[in-house]
Amino acid sequence: MAGHRIFGTPVAAVYPHYLAKAERKGHTKAEVDEVTRWLTGYDDAGLAKVLADEVTFEDFFADAPAFNPNAELIKGRICGIRVEEIDDPLMQKVRYLDLLVDEVARGKKMTSILRS
Repeated sequence: MAGHRIFGTPVAAVYPHYLAKAERKGHTKAEVDEVTRWLTGYDDAGLAKVLADEVTFEDFFADAPAFNPNAELIKGRICGIRVEEIDDPLMQKVRYLDLLVDEVARGKKMTSILRS
């Protein structure tokens, strides 16, 4: 399948950047993991396995135990593009995760980030 190169990139290659972004702003790995689990349905063990096995973003989202139906409530811009207007479903999921991590780094309340 032809697609963006991020689709074939292991989540483990990007995850440290997610952590660094959050930690630079005084937030924690636990918060990054919480938003990742909320979006995908992975538990702690499943997320650790995905990272250890260097699963690609394509497989990470394809095998997500329970992609959150409230993800469609995620609105905003990432890299200048509105996430709700992204046509490619896989790219939209990747950008949802990017946006959630950005919201953690910005210090948004977790109840707002998790659309509760």
